[in-house]
Amino acid sequence: MTDRPDVLILTRNLPPLIGGMERLVWHIVEGLYPEWHTHVIGPRGCREYLPPEVDSREVPIQPLWRFLLHIKLAALHQAFRLRPKLVIAGSGLTAPFAWLAARLVGARCMVYLHGLDVEARHPIYRLAWRPFFRHFDHVLVNSRFTRQLAVAAGVARSRISILHPGVTLPELAQANDQRTQFRNRYALGEVPLMLYVGRITARKGLADFIRWSLPNIIASVPAAKLVVIGDVPSGALLGSTDERARIDEFLHAVGLEHCVVFLGARAHDDPELDAAYFAADVSIFPVQQRPYDNEGFGMVAIEAAAHGLPTVAFDVGGIGDAVAGGISGELISPAQFEDFARAVCTYLLNSEEDRQVLTSSARVFATKFAWPEFAVHLRNTCRDITIATGTP
Repeated sequence: MTDRPDVLILTRNLPPLIGGMERLVWHIVEGLYPEWHTHVIGPRGCREYLPPEVDSREVPIQPLWRFLLHIKLAALHQAFRLRPKLVIAGSGLTAPFAWLAARLVGARCMVYLHGLDVEARHPIYRLAWRPFFRHFDHVLVNSRFTRQLAVAAGVARSRISILHPGVTLPELAQANDQRTQFRNRYALGEVPLMLYVGRITARKGLADFIRWSLPNIIASVPAAKLVVIGDVPSGALLGSTDERARIDEFLHAVGLEHCVVFLGARAHDDPELDAAYFAADVSIFPVQQRPYDNEGFGMVAIEAAAHGLPTVAFDVGGIGDAVAGGISGELISPAQFEDFARAVCTYLLNSEEDRQVLTSSARVFATKFAWPEFAVHLRNTCRDITIATGTP
């Protein structure tokens, strides 16, 4: 298929880094290469995780200045070498270099924005990065919330479209076996089980949940336990936090260390993650509302729904797009930790019949976020940009 056009993707977010943004950008690459000659400039080590048909150049990600310098030089080199039809920035961080590379060779340019891409309050970023967003030919955003932020930042609404992150729908045939095996591995038996999946940062709210909600939950459901899959991020742009220390302090203060099982971070394709979703009775997503640091979407809630697991979450940022109240879980008003605890208890104490109904409704909700649907929307958008506006 030698007539396929070239697309150049610039990103810091790809495996071997672990996280929702990394998974998203990987699927952007996967979704495009069947119709585009796809070229990626990404973090060191990404090549072994990409489809073999994809051309890649690796750059160091730390320190940040070195990443920015290397990706700028690599973007310009690849742009003049390839003369791509489209240049895509995987996030706001690489937006200036994608825009510059595209304009120098007469290509179209598109950026995928997350909430933090627009909200980040670093003065240099706001002064030198954000203004580029409004000059892109098209802006993809991950939620209605992020669209509002982009419009407020000066991006024309007509150039914005929402493309929710996707999910892989697992087979349910082995769900019961995986549930039993997971619980046996960690000596959980048949206890009512909560699950937290995600990075351990202040925004994600795990420490606040443990401090303000967990004691009430254990008082109502004494046998309940919480499994935590995730860790303090080591390569995040905002640096590491002391959240794990806060969590340990809170658990010790209330004497609930025995109620929480920490399993560390897991890659998105680790079978243990699937097993954990099947083993749990409810997913908790206690993300906090924070100035200039909100959750742009909520991929964890969609992943939970794909496994038939309901999620209790605070209704902040873009999470309202990822949780359907009464269908895939419950949305709680921000900072209402007692209400959050009551909702969690309801799911922990549900009858088997109620669980089956919830499993079915959550799965139906998740189907519209399947990655194949994401890929179709992405390819259609890229095709429209390069055809409707005309290729220089």
